[in-house]
Amino acid sequence: MSSSDWGLLIVLSILWGGSFFFAKVAVRELPPLTIVLGRVATAALALHLLVLATGRRMPAEGGLWRDFLVMGFLNNAIPFSLIFWGQKEIASGLAAILNATTPLFTVLVAHTLTPDEKATPAKLCGVALGILGVALMIGLDVAGGLGDHLMAELAVLAAALSYAFAGVFGRRFRGRPPLIVAAGQLSGSTLLILPVTLVIDRPWMLPMPGAPTIAAILGLALLSTALAYVIFFRILARAGATNLLLVTFLIPVSALFLGLTFLGERLSPHHLLGMALIGLGLAAIDGRAMRFLRPRAAT
Repeated sequence: MSSSDWGLLIVLSILWGGSFFFAKVAVRELPPLTIVLGRVATAALALHLLVLATGRRMPAEGGLWRDFLVMGFLNNAIPFSLIFWGQKEIASGLAAILNATTPLFTVLVAHTLTPDEKATPAKLCGVALGILGVALMIGLDVAGGLGDHLMAELAVLAAALSYAFAGVFGRRFRGRPPLIVAAGQLSGSTLLILPVTLVIDRPWMLPMPGAPTIAAILGLALLSTALAYVIFFRILARAGATNLLLVTFLIPVSALFLGLTFLGERLSPHHLLGMALIGLGLAAIDGRAMRFLRPRAAT
């Protein structure tokens, strides 16, 4: 990758790492579904304005909009709701670490559901290391009397699994303009989450949130969603999906930094050890480290 691609990758990791920070601020005053609705609806509006500004038009095919609804369900509505609900109980840094298991689940889902993305021994080894890291974190949490947070941790893991299914389902959008796909899926998730939020949260009955909460939702929508998608698809087009996977290594770092600096969060040593094992697993899946070491070993 070029230096500009690396710069974009770092910016993207900060934006997505920041989503855990923004969410932790917002869940102090608002219920998760209301936050999800504010995030996807605002981001969808921003991307539709960007579509118009670039002289494009949203497609009118019914089948494509059905796919947008499914993608919005798997990639936005379900994982956002689960992560925000989980963050009512656990630190933003821990949520980011657990969310970093997405590529591990993606390997298993793609191996099961696709004919051309079968898992290799190296990828399966990476999945095993990642699962070991997660088991270490959750197991010691339960043993240490933190079992009250077990469901929150499992919710974030379920969100990562949903992202994995979204990654496989999203293969059908190949050849479509990325900006159109992003705007379409956020529109789909907005349509799905709106009636659920109105029934369950009744936002009109909630007290008016403070300025920090409103700023956090705007940060989630405009920075961690709309802008992040634009950068995401730009890296994807210029550097490819394999290079884009590197962002998974960086997101927990930025989330941990923001949580430690601004929220006063602290993680136990076994959480950091679990993150290290997940990182090793991601490195095995990525394969770059092994390719780098082979010539040195031969020399």
